[in-house]
Amino acid sequence: MNTRLSKYENKSSLVGWLLHQLSTKTLAIISIHVLFLSIITSINVLDYSAKIALFAFLSAMTFWISTKIPAGFIAVALIAFIVLMNAQGSDLLYGSLSEEVVWLMVGSFIIGEAVKKSGLAERLSAMILRKSVEKNKILSSITAVLFASAFFIPSTSGRAALAMPIMKQLSEKFSPKEKSILAILAPVIILMSTSATLIGAGSHLIGIGLLETTAGESISYTKWLIWGVPFAIGVTLITCIIIKWMIWPKDGKEEIEMEETETSIYKAQQLNGKEKKTLALICILIAGWMTESIHGYDIAFITMLGAILVMLPNYGIVSWKQGMKSVSWNLIIFVAAATALGKVLVDTGVVKWMETEMFAVLNMFAGAPEWLIVTIILVITVTSHLYITSHTTRAVVFIPSLLLFSKTIGIDSQTVVFLSLIGMNYCVTFPVSSKALLLFYEEGTISYDARHLVKISIVLMPVYILTMLLFYFTYWKWTGMHLN
Repeated sequence: MNTRLSKYENKSSLVGWLLHQLSTKTLAIISIHVLFLSIITSINVLDYSAKIALFAFLSAMTFWISTKIPAGFIAVALIAFIVLMNAQGSDLLYGSLSEEVVWLMVGSFIIGEAVKKSGLAERLSAMILRKSVEKNKILSSITAVLFASAFFIPSTSGRAALAMPIMKQLSEKFSPKEKSILAILAPVIILMSTSATLIGAGSHLIGIGLLETTAGESISYTKWLIWGVPFAIGVTLITCIIIKWMIWPKDGKEEIEMEETETSIYKAQQLNGKEKKTLALICILIAGWMTESIHGYDIAFITMLGAILVMLPNYGIVSWKQGMKSVSWNLIIFVAAATALGKVLVDTGVVKWMETEMFAVLNMFAGAPEWLIVTIILVITVTSHLYITSHTTRAVVFIPSLLLFSKTIGIDSQTVVFLSLIGMNYCVTFPVSSKALLLFYEEGTISYDARHLVKISIVLMPVYILTMLLFYFTYWKWTGMHLN
């Protein structure tokens, strides 16, 4: 009896010692994982591979938000976990480096280095700084430039790639805390301005294509401008206000310190040879991105061609060695593994299961009031980035189902597609939710904390939905948009 009692006491003391050693944060993370495990194992519709994939994805999100463990390590470790559990083959890890986004980012870093080395980034930064030394006005100028880029660069990642060297140059004038906010501001403004134009994102073109083939309707470039530009301006301004209110340091200087030597940059009129070469290359890149549907080469390939040109021996802007050094390989590995984590949700049927469950509930709302139907569409599409990390995949998965839903309950397909695409443009909660966010995440020189992104999204997401509702029942209705 004494032996049993002593064993029990020893076990209790061991458990107590372990609990004492673990921090509250660690215990919370363990508890969250136990909760995930209990919920996922109870979903009988999902097979073994799907359950492991879903658990790994949720685990990654938890660690990215709540710990300081390198994001790339977490992503690669969970990919290895999926393989070790025999939920997927080892090709999941090897194949992750063949993703389009990986090569897009490699090319973007090299082109960004060329923009910097040529002096073009410094010149463009000087143009922004010329107007004022007040930080508020500089932020407004940055926002205006990034917003305008949506009208001629048909890719959020392309805009982010061109913005990075300029943001790096400008960030030298800001404090370390302010730099991290700039790293959030740039990609988020790029994402918010995407809704302004039909060519702002590839998902727009996919959605319109599905609308044309399924319903025989379309949304013209002009009509999109009429509906999209005012909304994009409004939501961009709101986003800037929220970011400054929530995370911009309150103890920073209101003005930046200028050096005398910088006045020479302001006065310089003539572009040097390298600047001209870089500017010509950027124009060719933009033309290549805009004509993707004509020549058939995707944006990532065009970007890599540009990277090869800037590293040409004797004729390029940077050397091969400089180009390779400019690539943030830490970020590249993270992006590859994180993209694979998102892709495996689609491949194992997790996304299909979510879609089926969601639209089974939607069909119950046939005959519901207009405001309720619009709200449901917006909530589903705005939150879709939480579990489908690819913008394009979200359009491919949801647009056909939403078109079917619109036909079933007799509502306007054109309106449903437009609202859905604008809703899907919101992807601000996690770095993995957008290529533009990934490009600035853990880059090194200018990067941000994932927790700040979540903090902003908690406020910005409901505000985004409310802004869309306000626009629908006012401006969009006045300009001919209707659901019934």
